[in-house]
Amino acid sequence: MNKLFFKLILIIVLSFTYQEAKAQSLDSLTLDTMQAFVSIQEAMKNPIAVIKLSLRKQHLKSFPKEIFQFKNLQYLDISKNSISELPDSIGLLANLQYFACSKTGLKRLPKDIGKLVNLKYLNLNQNDLETIPTQIGNLEKLEILDLWSNNFDEYPSTFSSLKSLRVLDLRNILISDEVQKSLTNMLPRATVYMSPSCKCKW
Repeated sequence: MNKLFFKLILIIVLSFTYQEAKAQSLDSLTLDTMQAFVSIQEAMKNPIAVIKLSLRKQHLKSFPKEIFQFKNLQYLDISKNSISELPDSIGLLANLQYFACSKTGLKRLPKDIGKLVNLKYLNLNQNDLETIPTQIGNLEKLEILDLWSNNFDEYPSTFSSLKSLRVLDLRNILISDEVQKSLTNMLPRATVYMSPSCKCKW
């Protein structure tokens, strides 16, 4: 009797642990309207419960390492801080669907950004990015990519692998007429927003 009871308890605990470790992917409307944790301190009190985290305008100087403890994180906004670099381990946040890192002074995008395979929305606008890693093409679920006002002078051919992309914003970036046409042809299913051609040749 005791052995049977012990096995039953073990099954329940293992089942609960598995459910906690792998939270259900939420739809965009639910994510958008649900309450967000707005401080690392509060979030750390119950890391498993952290699905949405907004750390905008919190004077952060670097990407908080504590974020990697939030295994069920699906929505992350770290915009308007002073984060010039994302860690190479960003790919560990495998459940992310929404990631905003705009106006932070970001200068480099790690290759492991391509491991965020559940990402649907990526906002990196108003930064100092000069290159985009080819691994961006691995984001097959990505629907919106906002790169407005950066310093790009070339774009990876792997953009063509972004089959779910609906919107690409490249406004306020100097792009020659030739490259604009190439980008439009590369992404026939997406609406690509660009400023008027710079009439330049690189």
